[in-house]
Amino acid sequence: MILRTLIKTIRDLWKQGYEELKFFSRPDLEVRLLLEKAACWDLKDIFLHLNDPCPSDLARRFKRLCLQRKKGYPLALLLGWKEFWSMPFRIKKGVFIPRPETETLVELALQLPWPENGLVADIGTGCGTIACAIAKERPKAKIIATDISRRAIRLAQENARHLHLKNIAFFSGSLFNCLSSHGLGKEFDLIISNPPYVAESEWSSLSLAVRNYEPKRALVAGPTGLEYIFKLIEGAPFFLRPGGFLAFEFGFGQLEAILTFLKKQGWREIQWKEDLAAVPRALAARWG
Repeated sequence: MILRTLIKTIRDLWKQGYEELKFFSRPDLEVRLLLEKAACWDLKDIFLHLNDPCPSDLARRFKRLCLQRKKGYPLALLLGWKEFWSMPFRIKKGVFIPRPETETLVELALQLPWPENGLVADIGTGCGTIACAIAKERPKAKIIATDISRRAIRLAQENARHLHLKNIAFFSGSLFNCLSSHGLGKEFDLIISNPPYVAESEWSSLSLAVRNYEPKRALVAGPTGLEYIFKLIEGAPFFLRPGGFLAFEFGFGQLEAILTFLKKQGWREIQWKEDLAAVPRALAARWG
């Protein structure tokens, strides 16, 4: 159990935390972030106080955070935020925690030749990372972000306000239903999504941190994992302008099946992008 030895200074507390979390891939980063959280300090403050006596209440808060982390509680939920596209996003339990791999999708979408003042739909926005990233990079664009979860929509709205992004509207609803219910048709220049793409049979193999703390419906698509992606491919033509783009994230081993389905449905100019691990991760295609 943490803090068995005498903790005299903040430096001692840091060392003890490192010992407790040394089996994580980045214990140095995790300890720093948890100490910042426990002390309500930034990194500069921590370095300034390293040799100061450690208050007992700070040690207790830090101990509690480290114990939760060791039990598999996601770091983003302990901190209450996660960085994406160099922006801090508030995170809450019950909403999908953004992954750095999704930045690959944003990069691909921004490379596509759609108008600077175009209309974009972000389907399944979660905490709003994709919508906010595009809104930041394309301030003249209008983004409509949707999600079936009202909790997610409220959190995404909170993030947009916190980031001072005013070119995003938020709708609650499933897939394209909320677009049609607001009278929106073939007027989008880009439809983008990080949909569920995990197969039902793969759910039990995911980490406990994912299964215990993240919403299953944001991850699992169905028996094959391709169900939502195929719905996106089939439904997007009813909402895209001629020449508009669909861009989405997908999982390991799914590329060939997706390419076959796209070509069968009549999509053109298909391109995909690998993430930093050299895994095909994001795809875009043009309609009409």
